[in-house]
Amino acid sequence: MAKTFRLGTRGSPLALTQAGMVRDALMAAHGWDDVEIVVVRTTGDRVQDRALAEIGGKALWTKELDRALLAGEVDACVHSMKDVETIRPADIAIAAVLPRADVRDRLIGAESIEALPQGAVVGTSSPRRRAQLLRRRPDLRIVLLRGNVDSRLGKLAVGDVDATLLAAAGLERLERHDTGIPLSVDMTLPAPAQGAVGVETLREGPARDLIKVIDCAETHRCVLTERALLAALGATCHSPVAALAAWQDGEITLTAELLDEDGTAHVTGSMSGPAGDPLAAALAADLLERAPPTIRRLFGG
Repeated sequence: MAKTFRLGTRGSPLALTQAGMVRDALMAAHGWDDVEIVVVRTTGDRVQDRALAEIGGKALWTKELDRALLAGEVDACVHSMKDVETIRPADIAIAAVLPRADVRDRLIGAESIEALPQGAVVGTSSPRRRAQLLRRRPDLRIVLLRGNVDSRLGKLAVGDVDATLLAAAGLERLERHDTGIPLSVDMTLPAPAQGAVGVETLREGPARDLIKVIDCAETHRCVLTERALLAALGATCHSPVAALAAWQDGEITLTAELLDEDGTAHVTGSMSGPAGDPLAAALAADLLERAPPTIRRLFGG
């Protein structure tokens, strides 16, 4: 390789760990001696005291990385795919998705949701987690909790909150194997694309083919189908939505849940078929048709 390949990433410990995973996979696949990791500070990293939905949504994690990629300052960007907005710039493509890790949430601060004290304070910035918690425990008080894993755990340790929820995949990648209690996906369906690390490149140019060799086709199919569901629903950062796609015997089974903000109303569904937009669109239409107005107003209805 004539020049060192450059990977753009956010600067949090988890983001750097995930960029290191991509770097190592590329070096192994191509026999490269080095891959440069370029840290790009995003607005989402700088603004920690407000919910993302109030200040620009998921683009706060990606727009600075997109600019660096489009300007040629990096050759590819590494993302947690659940944090990537559904509609992406036309010149940028998802070139690869690494094999998916544990998709579950972990509860930290109690042995179970039922074991939380009456009126316990639970910190999260996720509308999905908020709604799922309140559906099971309407007595809980949900407060905004943002920041990287260490800062959230620090706020829990000093008693700012009684409990929080974090993605199992991130905790595992940070080698916090014993932190928290995994929640079954049957009870707490994860966010679309949770547990998946993706790599974006320019749609045209040599980087896309260089990255493609580390792609996990099964994970990629599932993530694209979950993202297609978000697009078909017209979901935003305000929309409490959970989804999980599974690939087996040549077809996808897509399961999803829509909720209103406080979890008093919810609708679930599952469909199987070929991966891609038609399956996602069919499930989205079914869910929205069966959803009450309190849910539809948060989505495409």
